[in-house]
Amino acid sequence: MIQFYSPDILQTMSLPESDSAHCSRVLRMKAGDQLIVVDGHGHRYTCRLVAPHNKHAAVEIVACEDIKPVWGYDINIAVAPTKHNDRMEWLVEKLVEIGVNRITPLKCRYSERKEINTERLVKIAVSAMKQSLKATLPVIDEMTPIKDYLESVNTPGRFIGYCANEFERRTLAREYIPGTSATILIGPEGDFSPDEVKAAIDHGFVPVTMGDNRLRTETAALVGCDTCHIISQASEAGHI
Repeated sequence: MIQFYSPDILQTMSLPESDSAHCSRVLRMKAGDQLIVVDGHGHRYTCRLVAPHNKHAAVEIVACEDIKPVWGYDINIAVAPTKHNDRMEWLVEKLVEIGVNRITPLKCRYSERKEINTERLVKIAVSAMKQSLKATLPVIDEMTPIKDYLESVNTPGRFIGYCANEFERRTLAREYIPGTSATILIGPEGDFSPDEVKAAIDHGFVPVTMGDNRLRTETAALVGCDTCHIISQASEAGHI
């Protein structure tokens, strides 16, 4: 099933330019053809193509269905962007496929990258949402200083992935309470500074590891997200 994306479909009754081109020029859909459109807010629309156009294909809505995330809790990943853009873009794609509610690029003391193309990350997230047949687009924040971010977190589960040994660390899989909303902080290639870890602890974060292996920044963020889902699914199935 191919999904198209139109965040303002109820107001415009049309597809944005990129999806219009894919619909009309690439797929060569004709007037009267049926297509599926999601708005990124949890709604999936069955539509009929009224007027194919490469820039603003017009549609009419036939039916609407609420498609909520299959997980009933929030998973927020705050991660210092990697030095190489392609690794951060890969991470956003995979997080959206697995299931995430919010992704926040963090600016830390040892960050390799101080700026990021948020618009590009949103486009990748949209593509991953459509490909994985979801209807809710995760929030992609602008680059945020870690000090400011710590002040904003209110999830019951709070974890900071940390490599050094200045602070006692626990295993995320043992600390995460199944089915609860959680925020996971992942630092840059140079790790969080001790002051940043202490500040996180003061804000209720638990220093954790993702396991016995030392992971790259993007791998650690992905494993952290997936661990919460696996633990929650196992709990629902009565396996833990």
